[in-house]
Amino acid sequence: MSARILDGKAIAARLRARLAERVAALPFRPGLRVVRVGDDPASGVYVRNKDRAAQEVGFDSATIHLPADTTEAALLATIAALNADAAVDGILVQLPLPPQIRAEAAIAAVDPAKDVDGFHPLNAGRLAAGQPGLVPCTPRGVMHILAESGVALRGARAVVLGRSQIVGRPMAQLLLGADCTVTVAHSRTRDIAAECRRAEVLVAAVGRPEMVRGDWIAPGAVVVDVGINRLADGRLVGDVAFAEACAVAGAITPVPGGVGPMTIACLLENTLEAALARRGT
Repeated sequence: MSARILDGKAIAARLRARLAERVAALPFRPGLRVVRVGDDPASGVYVRNKDRAAQEVGFDSATIHLPADTTEAALLATIAALNADAAVDGILVQLPLPPQIRAEAAIAAVDPAKDVDGFHPLNAGRLAAGQPGLVPCTPRGVMHILAESGVALRGARAVVLGRSQIVGRPMAQLLLGADCTVTVAHSRTRDIAAECRRAEVLVAAVGRPEMVRGDWIAPGAVVVDVGINRLADGRLVGDVAFAEACAVAGAITPVPGGVGPMTIACLLENTLEAALARRGT
């Protein structure tokens, strides 16, 4: 078996094109502000990609770059000013933050109506309750990939590998909402490989390079690899051993070019939805 490749890059491009058409028809430009603290190199690349993508679809987008020694109080004051700015529809605080700033304090300070990362406790609670709200971008991107690739989810056995607040837990909630039977596996799961082999849909989000081997995957399963890890030789790999998985799986996302582009596209989608909701549209 040679797995079908689920091209997240192409799906993201189509989503951005649809968003650009919707933005062009609006009498205003949705406003997105990214707050970056310090000079983490990976964050710098990611923020530049966000800015470029936002401007390409017609947003009013800018990054507020604060020095690495910024205090928590100063960051919270910046967020408060953005909350009060009527021209700003979406606020994203780029993680990780320097050690003197609590990430949970920064996330909780963002107006839930402008929380385009979907991390605020109110939005997390809405997702858990099955209510409308802003959803974390990476899990939302995974759902786009599955939908556009024609993956049947109703009644499917889904396993989410990882339980983070950013990906694992919201991913499980979204799959439950799509009528999957969901198992969340993590570092304390007994016989984790056996749990993964039960999955018809496997979402790997643990941040460990090539942890999921080919013999962890059921024949014909759909594998979504959320991980992106840089090896010592400079190569980027996911949480799944791609070549091994391709010999077993029915479909798989590549790394890079799979989930990553969808995360940014769904950030833009969240921002547009926040902008329309704030204006009662």
